[in-house]
Amino acid sequence: MEDKMTLLEAELGKTYTVKEIATDDEDMNAFLFRLGCYSGEPITLVSKKKKSCVAVIKDGRYNLDNLLSEAIVVE
Repeated sequence: MEDKMTLLEAELGKTYTVKEIATDDEDMNAFLFRLGCYSGEPITLVSKKKKSCVAVIKDGRYNLDNLLSEAIVVE
């Protein structure tokens, strides 16, 4: 069984593909979908801080807290 890598564990500057959004929280799911963050979309991690990270999704830069970052499974 392969390990799931979340955005929080991703390498800085590397572009990944969103594999899934691993949450049962419909509000979180809807929020990420509105940002353009859903299965099959490219996502690039540009910086990490203690409680958040910044990612590029569809030409926009977004500051995502650790809860959101952990819900985004990438490959």
